[in-house]
Amino acid sequence: MLYIPAYHPEVEKDIKSLPRNLKERIRKAIEERLVLDPLKFGRPLRYSARGYRRMRVGDYRIIYRIRKKNIIILKIGHHQEVYKSFTGH
Repeated sequence: MLYIPAYHPEVEKDIKSLPRNLKERIRKAIEERLVLDPLKFGRPLRYSARGYRRMRVGDYRIIYRIRKKNIIILKIGHHQEVYKSFTGH
């Protein structure tokens, strides 16, 4: 079953600041892995971010939530910063 990716408006800002080759790696990870099986390729977050998941792409993380057949992508960023700036949406 394919899931449909949806992007939070703040993700556009996250993507604009990334180098071109990294944008391509993240796009491929979303299109080739995340939409196919978000439970297999992502891990659940804990504590105050319970209910959200993350997928690793090198040193970067994609934070998302699954809603029926949709994947809501909430944040993309370097692993050292993404959790600090993620508050849950």
